[in-house]
Amino acid sequence: MDKTIISVKNDLSQLSLIVEKLEEIANSWSLASDTLFNINLVIEELFTNIVFYGFSDKDEHDIIIRISRKNGVLEIEIEDDGREFNPFEAPEPDHIDKPLEERDIGGLGIHFVRSIMDEVGYKRIDDKNILTLKLNYS
Repeated sequence: MDKTIISVKNDLSQLSLIVEKLEEIANSWSLASDTLFNINLVIEELFTNIVFYGFSDKDEHDIIIRISRKNGVLEIEIEDDGREFNPFEAPEPDHIDKPLEERDIGGLGIHFVRSIMDEVGYKRIDDKNILTLKLNYS
């Protein structure tokens, strides 16, 4: 099993570091460009949501991203110490099929995460949110 840990702070400027590390992982593990694109999209969406909505203070917090692969499955775990929130309990948006001008703002990011990943999960352990994502790849 291959495993990498990316530790960042709750600041959007950290996105460039995440993207850089994901590219290194993709190169090292010979991941296809579409797989890299998908995990970039998913991690960026979840990281951005954590930064914008996860903390009730302006303090610095650690966000840990663990990525592993085994037997054709990528597993991503994102951990933060923000307020308790399971993004996968949110209902599916009901405006996906509407024209753009009739859609409500928001709600599509988590829909994309659910659509891209083969499995999604959430748990709260020791006052930490832990999102688990799995993607079968070739």
